[in-house]
Amino acid sequence: MSDPRRRIPPVDQLLDSPALEALIEEWGRLRVTAALRAIQARLRTDLDGSATAPERLEDPGWYAERAEEHLRMAARPSLRSVINATGVVLHTNLGRAPLAEAAWRAAVQASGYAALEIDLESGGRGSRHDHCVDLLRELTGAEAALVVNNNAAAVVLAVNTLAAGMEVVVSRGELVEIGGSFRVPEIIERSGGTLREVGATNRTHPGDYEAALGPRTGAILRVHRSNFRVEGFTAEVSTPDLARIARDAGVPLVNDAGSGLLLDLEPFGIEGEPTARQALEEGADVVTMSGDKLLGGPQAGILLGSAALVDRLRANPLSRALRPDKLTLAALAATLDLYRDPERARRAIPVLGMLTASPEGLRNRADTLAAALRQRGAEAMVAEGLSAVGGGALPGVELATTLVLIDPGRAGAEATARRLRLGEPAVVVRVRDDRLVVDPRTVQVREEEDLVAAVAAAVGAAGAGPT
Repeated sequence: MSDPRRRIPPVDQLLDSPALEALIEEWGRLRVTAALRAIQARLRTDLDGSATAPERLEDPGWYAERAEEHLRMAARPSLRSVINATGVVLHTNLGRAPLAEAAWRAAVQASGYAALEIDLESGGRGSRHDHCVDLLRELTGAEAALVVNNNAAAVVLAVNTLAAGMEVVVSRGELVEIGGSFRVPEIIERSGGTLREVGATNRTHPGDYEAALGPRTGAILRVHRSNFRVEGFTAEVSTPDLARIARDAGVPLVNDAGSGLLLDLEPFGIEGEPTARQALEEGADVVTMSGDKLLGGPQAGILLGSAALVDRLRANPLSRALRPDKLTLAALAATLDLYRDPERARRAIPVLGMLTASPEGLRNRADTLAAALRQRGAEAMVAEGLSAVGGGALPGVELATTLVLIDPGRAGAEATARRLRLGEPAVVVRVRDDRLVVDPRTVQVREEEDLVAAVAAAVGAAGAGPT
């Protein structure tokens, strides 16, 4: 048997074929040439001398079809919109919080010229730092506020401003890794502070802090353990007690509250996360938190505290390097405005709606999705399950949900899940026991029709076998 790779036509011959004229007209000769070479390189790898070659291996039209598919795939942006069907509400790999409609509309409106740093009344210079301050003060009770580009940046700015060249006292049980291999000790070091560890991993007492304080102390840092829990033989110093210790020693207490929660979620059975207002009322001098976690807005870091301390933070040259852009500020301001009416916020901010969705509502949505998939020929059933909050928030909190379990066809669950991720729209699902798992909690209602069509098509294509 002759080597099928010998039947692959030369690229120049394909380029001169009428079958590729329209493709060259649309994409240009250079890009079509690159696509053909990539297709042929893949063919030569796949055809090891004994594999069965495609029937149309010598047909220019066959190459035109694949080149067009290759070019359209390559032209898609890497940052694509995704339907999150995993049930992980704050999915870090999928951009954490989806924005409320009001927030993304505000960002679009600000994408042209915007009054970012101008006082429209006087015509003089304004400050981008003024845009969210009034809303943050109203919603949290803070005397002053500052917005930077993420919460790690907020901690960096606080430590560098208050404790550069000095010691930062932290409990060993709070020396966490926040994701992406970024660890609190390293953040303190790069911020110009020197870490002073106190206590043990599982137990820290007031006397541990008091013994560590001295002339070289710049600040006490409290880090909320938002991505894990310590259970068993444990002890920690409450924030009010820590605030008293800091006040008596004349050093500031910085509370990295983390997730940016503004509404009390305990009425919905979700406990363990302090609100920003609570963090301030417990006596912290500076509170830092995220904008894109439980707050449900864009990626941002928020610093709250006294006017005197926030003025120092704002005057630090690092605040310019860490400042947010106009789109972030517009989206954050619109999100914060929704919180002025808590019930409206719960309805309009997707993260809050997902976290507080009722088990009955999720069951009804799962039943509807499963029925729609069966109508399109897919094998689907529902089962009880659990969703996750994700995003380093509310560790250990499990949210009851109803899952849709789908038979992936002959290709198997992993291959079909990959097909869904590469489809249009891109859909990300879970895989369990060789089934596709869809959790309606993180699927927005307007996405349901596209989700059903994408899953049914992927399962149908997978079930058809190779072509």
